[in-house]
Amino acid sequence: MAQVTLYLDANTATRLRAAAHAAGTSQSRWVAELIRRRVASEWPEAVTKLAGAWPELPEAEELRTALGEDAPRERL
Repeated sequence: MAQVTLYLDANTATRLRAAAHAAGTSQSRWVAELIRRRVASEWPEAVTKLAGAWPELPEAEELRTALGEDAPRERL
């Protein structure tokens, strides 16, 4: 298992300790889980279960019909 050294300011370190304590885990495990979630290449299961949950939701094109024309965009 790899080891990483983090340099945190006092306020951030205090907040990390409090968050890990509230989660009932070590600071190392709390940070590792945060990193796992941030670099995940798939949507969380709770999100994928939402697919099709709103069958009456209009399609994007239907939503856009009432918006009218876009303003011309300035080229840089």
